[in-house]
Amino acid sequence: MDAPTAASVLAARNLTRKVSSPEGTLTILDDIDLDIGRGESVAVIGPSGAGKSTLLALLAGLDSPSEGEVWLDGQALTGLDEDGRAALRAGRVGFVFQSFHLVPSLTALENVMLPLELAGQSEARAAAESVLDRVGLTPRRRHYPRQLSGGERQRVAIARAFVGQPLVLFADEPTGNLDAETGSRVADLLFSLNDESGTTLVLVTHEERLADRCDRALRLRSGRLV
Repeated sequence: MDAPTAASVLAARNLTRKVSSPEGTLTILDDIDLDIGRGESVAVIGPSGAGKSTLLALLAGLDSPSEGEVWLDGQALTGLDEDGRAALRAGRVGFVFQSFHLVPSLTALENVMLPLELAGQSEARAAAESVLDRVGLTPRRRHYPRQLSGGERQRVAIARAFVGQPLVLFADEPTGNLDAETGSRVADLLFSLNDESGTTLVLVTHEERLADRCDRALRLRSGRLV
């Protein structure tokens, strides 16, 4: 198994994910090899059920492969337990999900502060206020998620993802729950912040227009890169 190059912030070799089902063993991902460089924006595109979200979860260390290896920032994930993978993600990885994943009992500001507070950073409030201003939500910073529109909630989620200045940002169908106009504005914001920060972006989508905005696309079909 070839090790990743020094230029790769993310790499996978022979990555396979299988699950048991009443019909037998299902192969969700089959023998994936990839390298993603620092600062690259890469779309993972394919039809529903192609294995896109599973690939993202494996690359982020949220799940473990059945076979193969993943490296994040030069460190192999397979030898780490769940706590070890979480420690590696802290400060290196940000997430934006289709369903926002905000804490309903926290305000917009508190949601953005949360990852910094968990990391013990003393300037959490100032950093959160700065990035909320960047996404245009300063007037809404004391509102709770239920008081925000879908687009506003996703902007809070994007602010939370970027506030820790991650090395890699994983975005899983970030416009999937939004209407076309709101989704377009959210996508503009995501790519703008990504360009400014130099973050590596891994974007899971089924939308060609989003994939076209990335440096390149990885196309999945039936669990294989095509």
